[in-house]
Amino acid sequence: MNVWVTGMAWSTALGDSLAGVWQRLLDGDDGFREVPSEHRLRNPLAATLTDPPPELKPSSRQRALAESTLSRALADAGLAPRSLDVGELPGTMPRSSDVGGPSGATLGAVVDPYPVLGTSFGAHLDDEDGDLYQWAADVAAAVGLRLPPVAVSTACSSGSDAIAVGAEVVRSGAAEVSVCGAADVVTPAKRLAHTVLGTMSPTRLRAFDRRADGTLLGEGAGFVVLEREESARARGAEPYAVLAGTGAANDGAGMTAPDPVGSGVGLSVRRCLAASGIAPEDIAVINAHGSGTPVNDAAESAALTGLFAGCAAPPVVFATKGALGHTLGATGVLEAIAVVLALHYGTVPPVAGLEEVLEGFPLPVSAGRPGGLRPGAGLSLTLGFGGFITSLAFTRGARDVR
Repeated sequence: MNVWVTGMAWSTALGDSLAGVWQRLLDGDDGFREVPSEHRLRNPLAATLTDPPPELKPSSRQRALAESTLSRALADAGLAPRSLDVGELPGTMPRSSDVGGPSGATLGAVVDPYPVLGTSFGAHLDDEDGDLYQWAADVAAAVGLRLPPVAVSTACSSGSDAIAVGAEVVRSGAAEVSVCGAADVVTPAKRLAHTVLGTMSPTRLRAFDRRADGTLLGEGAGFVVLEREESARARGAEPYAVLAGTGAANDGAGMTAPDPVGSGVGLSVRRCLAASGIAPEDIAVINAHGSGTPVNDAAESAALTGLFAGCAAPPVVFATKGALGHTLGATGVLEAIAVVLALHYGTVPPVAGLEEVLEGFPLPVSAGRPGGLRPGAGLSLTLGFGGFITSLAFTRGARDVR
C-alpha cells in the first residue's frame, strides 16, 4: 500500500514557510543566536524561536509550538477534524467524508486523523506539568482531534519514529489518515546537560568536518500528514512525496554514543531499503543525522561506507543541524521534510559550518554551496541517545511547494 505525504508544516529557527526556510538553507543561513543562561555553559549559542515567546515556561512553549505546527500541517493537507456526530462515541474507527475545504486539494475533507506525537524529554527536565502522554493528549484535543494519540519518546529519533508509527497506522488499515511529528524546545536543563556530557560544541556545529567538536541545540516542530493513496485520490489531493519504507534498529552500544563502526545504522538502512523495495544505487540523496559530535559523525561515515561506497553514482549527503540546531525529539521530522523538499527541488543546501570534509568520508557532500541531484529516492537518517536509529525512504511526488 502506498502511503502519501499530503501535508507538511514546520517551525524552525529560520522561519516556518516550507519554501522560505528551504531558500534560507540554500543561502547558507543559520538560526543561532546568543541565549542568556544562569549556568556556565560551553557555548551561549542556540537556535531558538521568538514565537512562542521565550518568557513562557517551557511546557507552555512546547504545547503552543506543537499546536500551531500541527494545525498548519492539517490545513496544508486540506483537512479539518470531523465534528462529533450525535450519538457517536469518540475513539471509533476513523472515516472521512468529502466537503468543500481549504487549499492543498481540489476537495477538502473533514476526517478523524490518527495523531502520533513525539518529543524527547520535551519540557519535563525543567517543568513538572503533566507527563509526556498528557502533553500529547492536550495538544491533540486543543486542535480538535477526537482520537487519543500515540505518544512517542525515543530520544532524538522521536520525530522519525512518530512518522514510522503513523505509516504503520495507515498501512494496517487502522486509519485512512495519520498526522504525525514532533516538537521540542530548548531549556536551561538541556543546555546544562549537554555541557556536562561534553557533547556541546565550544565553537560551532560542523557536521562531517575534520574539526567537528560537538553539537549545538535548537528547537522546533514538524508534522506531516500521511494518507492512503486511495483516500487522497478520492478527495483530489496530490502528494508531496511517497513514504516508501521505514527501518529501525538499536545497536545497544551505549546511552549517549552509537556503535563506532555503525552497525546499527547499517541495519536500520538495510531494513528500510528492503521494506521500500529500493536498491542502494536508487538512493539519490541522504539527509544524515550530522550532529557534529565526532563519535556520531564517525559512526555515520563508517556505515555509509559499507552501504553506498560501491555505488556507481553514490548519493549526495547533506545535513541541516548546522543551520537549525540539534532539535532533539523534533529533528527527525524536520529532516524528513528537508528530504522531501530536496527531492522536489532537485537540489540540496550546503552543510552549514562544513569547510574541511572529514578524511575518508565516503560520499559526495554538499559543502559551501548548494548541490544538484540526479533522479532517485531520498533517505532520512536519525540517531538517538539510547541507541535508537531510524531510517525513512521517500520518493518524489507531484504536488508543488508554496
